[in-house]
Amino acid sequence: MSTPSGLGFGAAGIGNLFTEVTEEQAYEAVDAAWRCGIRYYDTAPHYGLGLSERRLGAALREHPREEYTVSTKVGRRLEPSTGGGDDMANGFAVPATHRRVWDFTEDGIRRTLDASLERLGLDRVDIVYLHDPDDHAEHAFREGYPALEKLRSEGVVGAIGAGMNQTDMLTRFVRDTDVDVVLCAGRYTLLDQSALDELLPAAVSRGTSVVIGGAFNSGLLADPKPGATYNYTRAPGELLDRALRMKEIAARHGIGLRAAALAFCAAHPAVSSVLVGARSAHEVQDAARQFATPVPDPFWQELRDTGLLVIEEKR
Repeated sequence: MSTPSGLGFGAAGIGNLFTEVTEEQAYEAVDAAWRCGIRYYDTAPHYGLGLSERRLGAALREHPREEYTVSTKVGRRLEPSTGGGDDMANGFAVPATHRRVWDFTEDGIRRTLDASLERLGLDRVDIVYLHDPDDHAEHAFREGYPALEKLRSEGVVGAIGAGMNQTDMLTRFVRDTDVDVVLCAGRYTLLDQSALDELLPAAVSRGTSVVIGGAFNSGLLADPKPGATYNYTRAPGELLDRALRMKEIAARHGIGLRAAALAFCAAHPAVSSVLVGARSAHEVQDAARQFATPVPDPFWQELRDTGLLVIEEKR
């Protein structure tokens, strides 16, 4: 399996996460990612009720299939809905044409993947993740994971794993199954290193790749200011103060906080890729510049000296 490397493109934004994005803006974002050298693209049926997959597939169609990696997710099956309204309750500015049904059965996973392939316009995807099985652990391990193993053995997918916003269950996947990769969102950042407790050491021990999402903790580390979000809600004052202090230190060392946030995630030996969500060409280009910015050692030393960054990894 060709594992993702470097900076990856998170496609929730082009699925109208929180706000509408035009077809042209979505295409330009993916095009900019390609021009910046990004070759890993992550999506899911959940993102805009399939809109993200359709837009991503259309934008990638002009590029050689063997030159990029695509991951999507299973566990939320989309069923047509006639209720009307929009999907903002789930965070997406799209019409509520479908409803999500939790389904980790083999039949449900195969149907979900088939629908994703149709939307993407592909005959295969490189990675399939079980998507947020937090409240469905036993179904995910007893039914979902074996279904993914079958798909991998049949050559339908190249690699399998799980993607979540927590570390405990991801650690269980790494230790108790034969997943190739896990996607950990928001739990290994400058403000939250809980993935160091068990997940990252386990991944190193097992040789499992880790993709990091949520490097900016949903906004706070991208632009710390009053009203900034952390884990998709208003950031607590204590965390805002920490982020602002980090930003000041970064400025003294001639870098931006975004560059430091991305460099921190990418530096761990278990991490194969860092996903950054983007909804415009400008955001993609900025992410690529920040990712390529060298972060001087004295910056990290000052963070440690001031107690803003305390790294304690269990082994």
